[in-house]
Amino acid sequence: MLDPTGRVVMVSGAGRGIGRKVVDTLLAAGFCVSAGLRSPRALPAHERLFSHTYEAESLDSAQAWIDATLARFGRLDGLVNAAGINPMARIEDADETAFDRMWEVNVKGPLRLIRLALPHLKAGGEGRVINLASLSGKRVANENAGYAMSKFALIALTQAVRREGWDHGIRATALCPGFVATDMTLHATHPRDRMTDPADVAALAEMLLRLPNTATIGELRVNCRFEALV
Repeated sequence: MLDPTGRVVMVSGAGRGIGRKVVDTLLAAGFCVSAGLRSPRALPAHERLFSHTYEAESLDSAQAWIDATLARFGRLDGLVNAAGINPMARIEDADETAFDRMWEVNVKGPLRLIRLALPHLKAGGEGRVINLASLSGKRVANENAGYAMSKFALIALTQAVRREGWDHGIRATALCPGFVATDMTLHATHPRDRMTDPADVAALAEMLLRLPNTATIGELRVNCRFEALV
């Protein structure tokens, strides 16, 4: 396992939900963390934590966050794309606004950060990218076609990063949970006490960031209920 001491990881969507738990877990493990969120003051101060404003729909925001992270820490070893949205977008919806927003936030947001981070991840020879995808990126189980489409695309992006970055020591993983007990699932019918705890997803993210180049996982499915594997 890689020693987290001194390793710098950027985490988007760090203000709440899975992203916030990832920040807490990585700090406790010894990583240095650059947290991207809309309100940096939402996170308590920590000597190894740097908080910066990040808007997932803005390329300028992504560039500013990357630049500020490098100015603060001087290196970059990992990127966790946890920012995401889940409005309803059905196939028969004539208004494509929800489809467009999910493409911008759930797909192009991670794409931009990865593109900007790649030269710095290559430099260390052990760069890591974790994309918070979903089991909805593996199958379509409800009427929200737009969300599933965005997560299918995010998994494709993960595979592309693995292919392009492999010879440079970059390892990418699509982390695919089902129902997680965050505000995104407040209206889900599945019982909340039977949903995955976001802290457990964060623990898996930490493990993925610490695996060596010779023992990496390209895709990790996380079930809170039985589903047949395909």
